[in-house]
Amino acid sequence: MRTSRISRDTAKVLAASRSRPIRSTQTRALHVYALASGNAPSAKDVAVENEEGMEVKKERLDSASESELSDVPEDGEEVDGGRAASRKRKRGMDTPVVGSVKREDVTTTNGSSRKRKVAVEELKDAFVNGMPKKARRAPAKKTVKADGSIKVEPPSNWEEIYALTRQMRAAHIAPVDTMGCESLADTTQSPRDQRFQTLVALMLSSQTKDTVTSVAIKNLQDNLPGGFNLESILAVEPTVLNGFIAKVGFHNLKTKYIKAAAEILKTSFNSDIPDTIDGLTSLPGVGPKMAYLCMSAAWGRDEGIGVDVHVHRITNLWGWHKTKAPEETRTALQSWLPKDRWHDINNLLVGFGQTICLPVGRRCGECKLSERGLCPSAVVEKVRAVKKEKVVVKEEEPDGSAVAKGEVETVEKHDVKIEDVEDIEDIGKPSSRRLRRLIP
Repeated sequence: MRTSRISRDTAKVLAASRSRPIRSTQTRALHVYALASGNAPSAKDVAVENEEGMEVKKERLDSASESELSDVPEDGEEVDGGRAASRKRKRGMDTPVVGSVKREDVTTTNGSSRKRKVAVEELKDAFVNGMPKKARRAPAKKTVKADGSIKVEPPSNWEEIYALTRQMRAAHIAPVDTMGCESLADTTQSPRDQRFQTLVALMLSSQTKDTVTSVAIKNLQDNLPGGFNLESILAVEPTVLNGFIAKVGFHNLKTKYIKAAAEILKTSFNSDIPDTIDGLTSLPGVGPKMAYLCMSAAWGRDEGIGVDVHVHRITNLWGWHKTKAPEETRTALQSWLPKDRWHDINNLLVGFGQTICLPVGRRCGECKLSERGLCPSAVVEKVRAVKKEKVVVKEEEPDGSAVAKGEVETVEKHDVKIEDVEDIEDIGKPSSRRLRRLIP
């Protein structure tokens, strides 16, 4: 359907008056990448471009108003070197260019251009600031064979982790090295009495630090009438025994356990400690951890791994397995850990947990596993300008006036897990969610 020349020209004038530059999400993204690549436009450049844009708009309005005197173009005739203007404004029309960043510098038909990649890398470096990469969890893998048997593959990096932990343990003496239950027995006594002292030391160590357990055992060795042996424990009054071990945790309950265990040893095990796991766990107050440690320390037989809170906690932090109880951890470790490490791993991880990988306030900054990106639970220190406070330092002059000598600025620091900053890795990915985080 043909329209008159006046109707066409009127539509052009109305369309030109309503057209406004639209600041799209893509344009805002261009600002971000311009800042990252160092090509951000200056205030002067932006002002010049705005002025040029206004002049272009004014020229279009003038040309539209003069079109009343022009001839109506025929179908297919070109206007100003191109085809007749469409009534529908195309997307991106009249959108000013942002600074000196060109669209082809940001994206191309094949994906990200070289300049965009450089800008993204610089932006990532600014965020990461030398932060170690997050280690991936590599637990032991179970595979079922054709005959139905289960084969357990150990974690791929366990030997490297074990060797580095051994190096750190050699550089730091832990309380367990000098005051552990295995070293508390009096070597001048008979083997039977040494085994009994080791058993009692393990019973006292539950929920108690090695330093406290060591003092209690020493108190029994020095002050127990008749010496520290089974016969003396049977003869001593419960209140007196309780006084000797009063510093350990749950000492009242442990006094009852020790007295009851001494009676069982006399009547059922010929006044010696049992040489089987079942016999040791039958004693009151003796669990699997104590039984396996006692078998290793007293009888010299490694029949299982003694898993305490340190072994259970640290091996889960390393990602070797995901267990909820020490007994589950023991079963998981024994399925793949070589048997010659069963006795060593307890002392290794207990000392590591006492010196570096503490239950509260882990010292990941001193840990080689964190430094080499082997611990997926490592905590790194990241400085955040959460709160800035300036303190003015003043000195009093002889005339009584105060003169400001300088200012001190303090910044709060927070420990941040590597998992919390993992989203830094997705900088530059073409995701609308990521763009919304970057754009102010």
